[in-house]
Amino acid sequence: MIPHIDAQALAARTPEALAATKYGAEEVGFLTLHNTALTASAVSETIAAYRAFFKGDVANKEAVNMNVTGSNRGWGGAGSEQVDPAANPDYKEVFDCGVELPKDDPFARLPVYAPNQWPAAPEGFQHCIEGYFTQARAVSLKLLQGISAAIGADPTFFADKFAKPMALLRGNFYPERPSWAGAKDFGIAAHTDYGCLTLLATDGQPGLEVQLRDGTWVPVQADPGTFIINFGEMLEMWTAGQVRATPHRVIGGTVERISIPLFFNPAYDTNVAPAGAPPLSAGEHLSKRYAETYTHLQGAS
Repeated sequence: MIPHIDAQALAARTPEALAATKYGAEEVGFLTLHNTALTASAVSETIAAYRAFFKGDVANKEAVNMNVTGSNRGWGGAGSEQVDPAANPDYKEVFDCGVELPKDDPFARLPVYAPNQWPAAPEGFQHCIEGYFTQARAVSLKLLQGISAAIGADPTFFADKFAKPMALLRGNFYPERPSWAGAKDFGIAAHTDYGCLTLLATDGQPGLEVQLRDGTWVPVQADPGTFIINFGEMLEMWTAGQVRATPHRVIGGTVERISIPLFFNPAYDTNVAPAGAPPLSAGEHLSKRYAETYTHLQGAS
C-alpha cells in the first residue's frame, strides 16, 4: 500500500526502487525509507533530547516561546498551531528551528530564515538538534534527486535549489489524548503539508494516519531509523500535480508520542510554479501558509 524504499537502492537507481518510488510519489503521496545515512541510534538520541525538553521545566520552555519571539522559532505550547480552520487548535507541543543565514545575506531578515531560539536546558540540546538537522537535510536532498529520477524528470534539477533551504526541523510532542477532547480536537488535524518534502522520524508509537484516495484512513508507523516520507503542496504544484500531497492527521491515544519532521523546502526566491504558469516564489507560498497556521501569526501583515 505505502511503498517501503531502500535509500541505497534508490541512490543506485535500481528499477525496483525507482518503480516503487514512482508509485509512492504519484499514487499514494507517502513512502517509508530505510538504510539512510541517519542511523537508528542518531534518531533515538535526538528523540531523547526532545523528550527531555518537552518534559522539563515550564519556565525553560516559556523562555523560548514563539509568542515572545514572534516567529516560527522556538517552543509552541498546546494550541499554538491550527492546521484546519474547521477544527480546534492542535493540542500538541512543538519546538522549531531552521536554517540561519549570515547577517549580510539579503534574505537574512526574512521570517523564514529567522534566528533560532535555543533553551538553556537540557544540556547539549542545541548541539544534538543541529547535528541531526544537518544530516537530515543531506538525506532529504538525495531523496529528492531519487524521486526526480523516478518520475522521469532530471535528477539534477534540485541540486542548486537548496543552497539556502527554507528547511524547518520540528520536534512534536503529542501527549495522551486529553479527557476533554471532542470531535474537533486533534494532536494535529487533517492537513496536507505546505512545502516540498517531509522527512519524518518517530519514536515508534502509533498515531499517524494517512487518507487514501478512496477516503479511508490508514495508520502509518515507523521505528527509529526508518523514515516516513510525504510530499507537500509546493511539490505537487511544482510538478504540475504529478507528485501528490496527501492529507494526514494524528488523533492521539492513550500513549504519548514524539515525532521529528524535517520540512525540506528550497530557497526563498525559487520559482515553484509549474511550467507555463505565472512565477510564484517558494517563500511567498510558505509565508502565506505559515501566517494561516500559527495562531500567534494569524492576522499579522
